[in-house]
Amino acid sequence: MQFSNEPILEKLESYFGDWFNTNEYPQMKKNLYPYTSLFSSIEINNCLIKNRVVMGPMSNVNMVDSNGSPTTKMIKYFGERAKGGVGLVTTGFVPVAINIDPTITGKKGDCCFPQINKTNSNICGWRNLAYEVHNYGAKLFVQLSAGFGRVGDPSCLFTKLKFPVAASWNTNYYASKLPCKRLSNISIKRIIKKVAEAAETAKYAGIDGVYIHGHEGHLVEQLSNCAFNHRKLGRYSNYMQFGIDMIEKIREHCGKDYPIMYRIDLSLALNSTYGDKLNKVKELKKFKDERSIEDTLAYMKKLVEAGVDAFDIDIGCYENWWLPHPPSTMPSGCYVDIAAMVKKYFEENNILSNVGKPIVIIATGKLGYPDLSEEVIKDNKADMVMLSRPLLADPEWVSKAYKGQTEDITPCIGCHSCLKEITHGGYIQCAVCPKTGHEDENNKVQKQQKKIAVVGAGPAGVVAAETLIKNGHTVDLYEKSSSVGGTLKLAGIAKNKYEIRNYIQYLQKIVENIKQNTNFNAYFCKNITNNELKQLNYDAIIYATGSKSEQLNIDGAVLPHVHTIKEVLNNLSIFEKARSVAIIGGGESGCELAYMLAYEQKKKVTIIENSPYLMKHACNANRGHILHYLEKAGVKAYNCAIVQKIEEGYVDILANIHSSVPNLYNTWSPLRGAAKFLTKRIKEKYKAFAIDADVVVLATGVISDDKMFKDAYKNQIAPEIYVVGDANKSGKVFTAVKQAYNLAKNI
Repeated sequence: MQFSNEPILEKLESYFGDWFNTNEYPQMKKNLYPYTSLFSSIEINNCLIKNRVVMGPMSNVNMVDSNGSPTTKMIKYFGERAKGGVGLVTTGFVPVAINIDPTITGKKGDCCFPQINKTNSNICGWRNLAYEVHNYGAKLFVQLSAGFGRVGDPSCLFTKLKFPVAASWNTNYYASKLPCKRLSNISIKRIIKKVAEAAETAKYAGIDGVYIHGHEGHLVEQLSNCAFNHRKLGRYSNYMQFGIDMIEKIREHCGKDYPIMYRIDLSLALNSTYGDKLNKVKELKKFKDERSIEDTLAYMKKLVEAGVDAFDIDIGCYENWWLPHPPSTMPSGCYVDIAAMVKKYFEENNILSNVGKPIVIIATGKLGYPDLSEEVIKDNKADMVMLSRPLLADPEWVSKAYKGQTEDITPCIGCHSCLKEITHGGYIQCAVCPKTGHEDENNKVQKQQKKIAVVGAGPAGVVAAETLIKNGHTVDLYEKSSSVGGTLKLAGIAKNKYEIRNYIQYLQKIVENIKQNTNFNAYFCKNITNNELKQLNYDAIIYATGSKSEQLNIDGAVLPHVHTIKEVLNNLSIFEKARSVAIIGGGESGCELAYMLAYEQKKKVTIIENSPYLMKHACNANRGHILHYLEKAGVKAYNCAIVQKIEEGYVDILANIHSSVPNLYNTWSPLRGAAKFLTKRIKEKYKAFAIDADVVVLATGVISDDKMFKDAYKNQIAPEIYVVGDANKSGKVFTAVKQAYNLAKNI
């Protein structure tokens, strides 16, 4: 795709809904190997970086000590990616204004984020992190942030008796009725001073450069974008001034040779996302005057004049959170053309850095495929590529690409378990790499060699088998179907779930690799029984038998046109003659099926959900993208609805139509979060509806298929009996893989 200036936003908005109908999805191939462009060196300011791969920022909460200094956990986490070949490592969010933005710290001043200050105990941790990264020839930039501002936790009003802060008297993202206090000019100048002092401390600690968090609607963005900055008087009523002053102050403290990188969004893309809703929705009205692309380019030019050496660019903010955090259903390389536009602007206008060098432009947005990353650099669309989640999934991504071992790269599946772990009080982890976040732990476990059976070749079964083989056991893997993947094979049916299909290919590659070990046997199309397992005298048996559809007690559920979601995904021909489809259940699987039917098969779809929300357990980014485009496709949905009866041709429901029932397609406000105490009580006013339905799909969830495990445990068919994955508790790939790995390494 090639776009020009402002229409790029509207074209991307359209493209992100049905891209899969016209574009092929990337795979872990090596058509462009050797990757001579990707593995060429580059300079940012006077800092030489060995290749074009940047590890993007992922929050490092709960990986620091009480002084905010990096712990061994954080040091080893970054060290593993540097060891894996990354050229430039960037840290996660490091707030500098903890005494100005009250949302950063807890009630007693406690802070789970890294901090950088002049105390020796703090600097020691940062120096150790720099040493660890430098050991492997990589460079390290620290990401500095002014704070959250209006997107911070509003509970500070109750715990500290302090309002959240913002550029202007804007409302809080989590609590739309709560105002945020306008920062004074004095407070803004204090923030600028603290950013510069933190940069100077970073330089003293041996960190190679600083990286300003200036996108997504955080406080730097709020002060630098007219969507949020509504100040009428004073120096900072000019939305460009804060950023310019901040960069100039860093240069004053650090000199002209210290690299400065800036993360910016080319646009908040609120107008292209919501259109006329900006005039109708109360929570959006105030932010419609967003910085235009032309304004952003002019601002970037000013930032370069002040001292910025490099930019990475995306679009979006919290109100359209799927854009700065593209989920599994969005296309790979989604922002390459945005980077190309900016690069062309700087080249055509001969805009150089303060040391007379070209500005380094870094592409972002699901670039975790070596061929794709190589193409971006080779075609001069960007100077570097930023990988975040791909390096959580496989810390050796870079070294494997360098060697041409692309098929051995563990692919990211775009599930955002990494972000969910952070928001739920954990630290950075990954669904498909159980070692992520645990690099500081000793994974070498010496155990007596055992003969072990693994029943089921889904993610849990394959990971368990691989880990057991690496630990020296003899392993037999049994799978009743003809291939690996388990339930994931159904989850990857839709065209936009290409990352699931790529992961299944990776699981197949694991099995092929461990087949070379004489201690491993794989038996496919083998529906093994417990009696057979008992006769084979295993020392241990691991059951990874997955899940099954939950049965519903609904009048009419046994009619021939009613099917479970597993049945329809196994046989899409069920929908061939259907004009209308009713999906009972608005969880992730139900909504993703609705998306597939609406966009791939052009069916009329209705979703019926008992709870107030659709996809209530999904990450906001994944949820927002699906719901936004379901609404655009005209998919009708009922929440707070009760199914009365299923009959031939329609479904009878009672739906709560009271005005207090949440808007199902509200993607601009968080589903849940810091403002639970401000949630309205839902009142009741029910109305009967008859929903047209040639086919009815029961998408009300799955339950563990643990019958085989329970029988084996009861009858003691082996000395050790275990259950993992969905067979233990129906959940996510994240849980299944982690359980399987931790169990297998300790048997």
